[in-house]
Order: sequence, then structure tokens, then C-alpha cells
Amino acid sequence: MNDKSLRQVPTVPIFGIEVCKWGMSDTVQYLTEVITSRTPHQVITANPIMVMAAIKDPEYRSVMEQAELIVPDGTGVVWAANVGGQPVAERVAGFDLLHELMGAGESDHWRVYLLGSTSEVIQETASRLQLQYPGIIIAGYRDGFFGPKEDDSVIKEIKDTNPDILLVARGADTQEPWIFRYKEQLSVPIMMGVGGSFDIISGKTKRAPKLFQKLRSEWLYRLLSEPTRYRRMLALPQFVVKVLRDKENVTKPN
Repeated sequence: MNDKSLRQVPTVPIFGIEVCKWGMSDTVQYLTEVITSRTPHQVITANPIMVMAAIKDPEYRSVMEQAELIVPDGTGVVWAANVGGQPVAERVAGFDLLHELMGAGESDHWRVYLLGSTSEVIQETASRLQLQYPGIIIAGYRDGFFGPKEDDSVIKEIKDTNPDILLVARGADTQEPWIFRYKEQLSVPIMMGVGGSFDIISGKTKRAPKLFQKLRSEWLYRLLSEPTRYRRMLALPQFVVKVLRDKENVTKPN
């Protein structure tokens, strides 16, 4: 699917999942070129929980393996690349990438479609992004409460707005497979899952304080804020153990 005129993305395989080695600046520059070329890209912001899911679930692994760009969102992914001897430039957090893309697209009036979360959250997110980035065009938005029978109408609704960027917030276990399933029909240059970003942008929840970010412990803040996430968070120590036990194979190609 990649346009041959686009640069080759340098990657490091984390247990076979090809993660981009670029930092934020190069990533945003590349995605700007993607929009210019109109080449559909599924962008996945990978963290250790997603890598562990890919290791355990062949279908989820297939989704990640066929993504056009995977960025190192989680600090654990950055750490694993270092342990494997193929470091990435820096962490590229999905929340920050979202905002960097909004800023980059203002001068060209990029069109953005927002999909996911509740109707109240998505409306507030659209309003706040439009205020913060007046040059961006919020081409459309809708909540994430729809089932497979409504997928065709949702896809048509998105395509009719002709967006440059589609941001999907439906949970990592749902949003990535959904984008993958329909990315050829959607044919949007940038299609990216953004998890809980809309909740933060809308003000429903808060992002981890700077101290937690500096200590690379945003996961701990989320766990303290939402104790019900503990089952999902169990993948984090499992990832650490796997990296340490299998360090010689962390960045070994498949």
C-alpha cells in the first residue's frame, strides 16, 4: 500500500513487531508527506500491552504486522529496543503525536474526522481542538457506540467528509482491528487509534502530571486513577520478564 515515493521507514523488530526508530520530528515530517501523497496509512501507537497481545493473539499480531507505521508510544517499548541493542530515537507518545499533527496541519487546513468515545466527549473534543488549532478543519465526528451492522454507514459518513486524518478512540483491542478491517474502504491518508486521548482533550480525565511523565510512569498514574485497569496492566510485568529472559531475541527479525 505504501507509495514508492515515500521514504523507507527505519524500524526495529520488538518480538517481530516492526517499530519505527524515528523521533517525533521525523515522524511528523513523514506523516506530512503521507498526506501529500494521499497514501493510506494505519498508524499504531504501540505499548507493551499491545505487543503482548500480539504475541498471544495471531489475529491481533496480523493487524500490527500489516500496519504501515508503528510508533513507540510506551516507554517499555523504548526500553526493550535499548535492551535489544537497536535503540529508537525517543518515545513518540500517541497523545503528543496527535497534537503535533494538529499543529503541523494548520497552515494547509488539514481535514480531521473524530470517531469514538461518548457523544458528550466527542463534541467537546471537537470544540476544543477547533479552538486550539483554528487552521484545522474538523470535518466531522461521531461517537463510538455503533455495532458491525452500522459500519457501512459510518464508513460512508467518514468518506463523505474527505478527511486527511481519521482519529479513532474505541479502545486498543477494538480500534486497531476496526481500522485494519476497513482501511482500504476508508482510504484516509492517516488513520490512527488514539485510545483515551479524547477523554483527556475534552477534560473528562487528566493526563499524568509532568513528574509521572518524566519518570516514565504514566502507566502507574493511570492505574492509580483507574484501579479497574489492573487486569490489563498485568501485561506490563509479563513484558518486562519476557524482555529480560529473552533479551538476545528481543530485536531478532522473524
